Amino acid sequence: MRLSEVAWTDVRDADVDVAFLPVGSTEQHGPHAPLGTDTLNAVAVAEAGADAYEGAGASADADASRGEVAVAPPVPVGVAEEHRAFDGTMWVSPETFRAYVREAAESLASHGVDRVVFVNGHGGNVEALAEVARRFSRDDAHAGYGVAFTWFEAVGDHASDMGHAGPLETALLRATNPELVREERVGEASAGAADRWGEWVAGVNLAHDSDEFTDNGVVGDPREGDAERGTELLDRASAALAELAAAVVDRDAT
Repeated sequence: MRLSEVAWTDVRDADVDVAFLPVGSTEQHGPHAPLGTDTLNAVAVAEAGADAYEGAGASADADASRGEVAVAPPVPVGVAEEHRAFDGTMWVSPETFRAYVREAAESLASHGVDRVVFVNGHGGNVEALAEVARRFSRDDAHAGYGVAFTWFEAVGDHASDMGHAGPLETALLRATNPELVREERVGEASAGAADRWGEWVAGVNLAHDSDEFTDNGVVGDPREGDAERGTELLDRASAALAELAAAVVDRDAT
């Protein structure tokens, strides 16, 4: 169930187990990928994860009590000041971000949808979302429980290739939103890419902003992320999300 596409009476009458709240960013992703990459990828994983969860519930050997997933509209601006040197990037403070996302989840809990998975597509949101999930879950004002899930941390061995606008993000876009990838610029993106994120000394990243180590905003080689790889990434991430959602729902039942 996509909340933006249904009526309020549909939600009232539905048997909703858990909500997925996609959280992304509007920030540079090199010359070849859209500013909304993180949001688009979070939404794609959330929707595929919802289908996987509901499909497992409909199978013959599944728990017959399984209900639906409510996929909320995405939060499209996140903690992304590290990309401020690149035109079009938007950001909010971690404090504003945490308050907005937490209160959005609380609005769901007010309607009895009190299990929430924050489906994240941006590395800069990770720390803030972990705190949001803790605060939301500890709040005595409602019965809500939430956890944060970042899709590119749930793709097995592929996770080691995560950069920025590199192979993983480009692959997932090619599988889900291919028309938004500027294929004629992929060579340029690859040529100007950095090999790794940051400038590291003694385990510390000296670079606070991405333009300190990448001229065009890219980290990793986007040529290594084709649509076939993107489909595998989507399958892995959505399966992991469905498994997590079941654990979140079952935790509520114990």
